[in-house]
This record gives sequence, C-alpha cells and structure tokens, in this order.
Amino acid sequence: MTSRMESKISSPVVNGVDIGKEVFHLVGFAADGKIAFRRRIRRPGLKDAFEKLPPCVVAMEACLSAHFVSRTLRALGHEPRIVPAIYVKPFLKGQKNDYNDAEAIAEAALRPNLRFVQEKSQDQLDLQACHRVRSRLVSRRTATINQIRAFLIEQGIAVRVARGPSASRSSRYSITERKRSRPERPS
Repeated sequence: MTSRMESKISSPVVNGVDIGKEVFHLVGFAADGKIAFRRRIRRPGLKDAFEKLPPCVVAMEACLSAHFVSRTLRALGHEPRIVPAIYVKPFLKGQKNDYNDAEAIAEAALRPNLRFVQEKSQDQLDLQACHRVRSRLVSRRTATINQIRAFLIEQGIAVRVARGPSASRSSRYSITERKRSRPERPS
C-alpha cells in the first residue's frame, strides 16, 4: 500500500492544502489537470509528507497558520501560494467538505491573473499581534471609561470627555461636590 501511495503522490504539479487545527487535507493535481491524489495528514506529519514530494506549487487558503506552513514548505523547495478565501469560493464544487475545499484552493491557484497574499515573516506576524492586542486594550479601556461615565451620569454627575489633568480635576471636584450635597441616608 505504501509503494502504491508513493507512486501516486510522485506526479502532482499543484497541491491544494486545506489547513485545519489538527488535520490537513491535500489534493494533488497532475500535469493533465486530473486529480493525482487525495490525502489526509495530521499536523506533525506535514513536513514528512512534503519532503517525499518533488518540488511543486502548493496552494493554501489565507488563514491562521498559512504563513507558518508557507515558510515551512518554501524551506523544503516548494512554491507556496497563499490564496485569499474570497477567490476560492467560486471554485467549490458540490458539498462543502475539506477535500472539496482543498481541490478548490488548487484550482484557484492555477489561475494566471490571481493575486496571492504575500508571505509574512515571523517578525511581521509578531508585530501584527502586538498591534492587535494593543488595539483591543485601547478599545476595552475606552468601553470601561464610557461605562463608568454612564454610571456616574445616572447619579447626576457629569464627567467631561476631555483628557488631561484639568479634566480629571474638574471631574473629581464634581464628584466630591455631589457627595457633599447628597443627604445622609438613614441607617
């Protein structure tokens, strides 16, 4: 069985890879445009599987680990192409499943005028992650400030939107004045 599988795998010109969290689905196309093989590979076995293949075009959909997989395959001598998901959709045939997705990815990669996603280095991905985390922190901070302002306005305390020491001083003044003018609650 292994020799039959290896002989089938030796002829692909273009491979489509549907990337999953734990499992990759591969569909290989021969030079005549027919499917040479379909194969399911677990994530740790990806490198071993592609080391056995001759150098070829390997297309994958732009997703979470596409850049890592692309760099790994380029190091093995393959030509990875990252295809935007919007360009893959028109090539889907039949029911949506992982093998059909991989086939559509490979077919999309064969188009001559298709624009591919540029492969990012690990440094670029790290910088992008930092920017995204910072953006999330800023939006959470803003949401929290707005929520606190809403709670205070329900108590009749208007807090200025402006930033800086003068805004916080006048806000603190209005809060303490409001607290002093509030009647004592009976115990």
